Amino acid sequence: MGEHTERVTGGTGHGFRSGGTGHGPCSAGTGHSPRSGGTDAATEAFVAHRNLLFTVAYEMLGSAADAEDVLQETWLRWADVDHGTVRDPRAFLVRVTTRQALTRLRTLRRRKESYVGPWLPEPLLTAPDVADDVELADSVSMAMLLVLETLTPTERAVFVLRDVFDLGYDEIAQAVDKTPAAVRQIAHRARNHVAARRPRAAVSPAQTRSALAAFQQAVETGDLRSLLDMIAPDVVLLTDGGGVVRAALEPVVGARAVVDVLSRLASADFLPAQVNGQPALILRAGGEPDTVLAVRVEDGLITGLYAVRNPEKLSRVDQETTVAR
Repeated sequence: MGEHTERVTGGTGHGFRSGGTGHGPCSAGTGHSPRSGGTDAATEAFVAHRNLLFTVAYEMLGSAADAEDVLQETWLRWADVDHGTVRDPRAFLVRVTTRQALTRLRTLRRRKESYVGPWLPEPLLTAPDVADDVELADSVSMAMLLVLETLTPTERAVFVLRDVFDLGYDEIAQAVDKTPAAVRQIAHRARNHVAARRPRAAVSPAQTRSALAAFQQAVETGDLRSLLDMIAPDVVLLTDGGGVVRAALEPVVGARAVVDVLSRLASADFLPAQVNGQPALILRAGGEPDTVLAVRVEDGLITGLYAVRNPEKLSRVDQETTVAR
């Protein structure tokens, strides 16, 4: 895909991974034990909310690796709490996770300034039943996560907690260190910002799946005429190679420019999958995932294509990741 531009990436990438600590129920064992009594109950409480906490962190960060690190940090803080003073474990854990994610998000935003080429979220292979929760599936989609990237860290946290997880303003205020009145204003501002940038009309998974199937057939057969017919004139293709593999360093804009890039994939073998709650395609090479391709469909046309090629971001497409709210 990177052959569309003469400048293609090379050298090392920026995965922004700090690596997990390996402690606690975030990983294999329980590791650091809560200091007060009721260790089993405390661990059970964390495990019971783990998928929710991961989803909150992932939607704020767009990176599963960093979301896992946030969970490790949340566990360590949970392990040091006097659990007899915690009235609502879920609210407490969400609050700690949000604060940790906010701190990491501010750091990531600075690091993304030096990222090689377009940055795309780390794709997750998700279970088919995620699509049944339309709001959750939409919130973790590639298109929505890219919209969330345009919010400030606090706006993103407030939007995710309010509009996706339906937390109360008082609870969100504690998580972001704002007053409830300020949170209401931030939520209103963030909601308008997202509404102006998200797809104009909801598209069902069946419609996206149909568009992808036609797209796959056209690419594999080299039917450029059909490709042009299904792609919007102002379509945008983003390819994320992270400086590790070949990828266009700038967005590829316009139907003919995008088709010119896609025409080089005639021999590619794409497999349908569900990624981030939406139908997508995965290209494998040598038995390993090479590219995850997601699309944005509006008014029956593909208006956005997102190709994640950075190998550091493809580990989650070999096994399902559970997202929940």
